[in-house]
Amino acid sequence: MNKKEFLEELSKLNINLTEKQLNQLDKFYKLLISWNEKINLTTIVKEEDVFLKHFYDSLTLIKAIDLTKDLKVLDVGTGAGFPGIVLKIVFPNLKITLLDSLNKRINYLNEVIKELELKDIETICSRSEEYSKKHPEEYDIVVSRAVAHLRILSEITFSSVKVNGYLIAMKGNIDFELEESKDIISKLNGKIENIYNFNLPFEFSQRNIIIIKKINKTPNIYPREYSKIKKEVKK
Repeated sequence: MNKKEFLEELSKLNINLTEKQLNQLDKFYKLLISWNEKINLTTIVKEEDVFLKHFYDSLTLIKAIDLTKDLKVLDVGTGAGFPGIVLKIVFPNLKITLLDSLNKRINYLNEVIKELELKDIETICSRSEEYSKKHPEEYDIVVSRAVAHLRILSEITFSSVKVNGYLIAMKGNIDFELEESKDIISKLNGKIENIYNFNLPFEFSQRNIIIIKKINKTPNIYPREYSKIKKEVKK
């Protein structure tokens, strides 16, 4: 996906970038590639692929939620900054927390934030289940892109979602995950409200955006430790 194609596909999502935003994405790409030589951030390095599989893919979240609202967003397992950094560039109204468990990735993210002069965005180095315990009912949206099995993701993050807020999981194939996750989502006082299925343009890989609404407070027994949850999840 070249720049022209990127802008054309975004316009179909009703996203129109300013020159400043496109320049920020260009700079983000260069920082990503530079840091990728020092720490493992992504195996996708060609500019055309990054703009499609990271930048455009991150912005498909607009299919599921109105990102023009003033929302407090937690990006769980943000890694190289997807979708959080891209969302912040394109929707500066969002207040975003980037959560990752590796300090070296946090150092990289802090450099990106500084170089792009982004505001109202912070980084936290923590495991998801530990952070969720300390920040219950704090975020309008908790989003995660290709991080963990939906059952695990739900249990270790759902406490941080406000009542009537959403956990949004951005995933590829979800054939088995949905059925295996329904019971825990119900116990967490959540409800799968919608699932958006689509293919990325040009290379047509499958994408799914799962919208889980929090209908009541999460019971105090959650989240449990990640290691205990993982043992229960089928491989």
